[in-house]
Amino acid sequence: MSAGQGSAGNVIAALCSFFIPGLGQLVQGRVLMAAVQFVLAALLWLILLGWVIHLWSIIDAALFKPGR
Repeated sequence: MSAGQGSAGNVIAALCSFFIPGLGQLVQGRVLMAAVQFVLAALLWLILLGWVIHLWSIIDAALFKPGR
């Protein structure tokens, strides 16, 4: 699936990341980025800064362009 920015695929991925950081990246097939964002969010939520990674995960999934 070659979806551009703002595509339905990116919107779905961003929604997935809204609920679980990194899930949108996993849906997009970006396993390493999904793992990084999930682990960082989990660690930072322990010190109440997980929302930073959570927002990064949502924005990253929404703005992803395949091939870059």
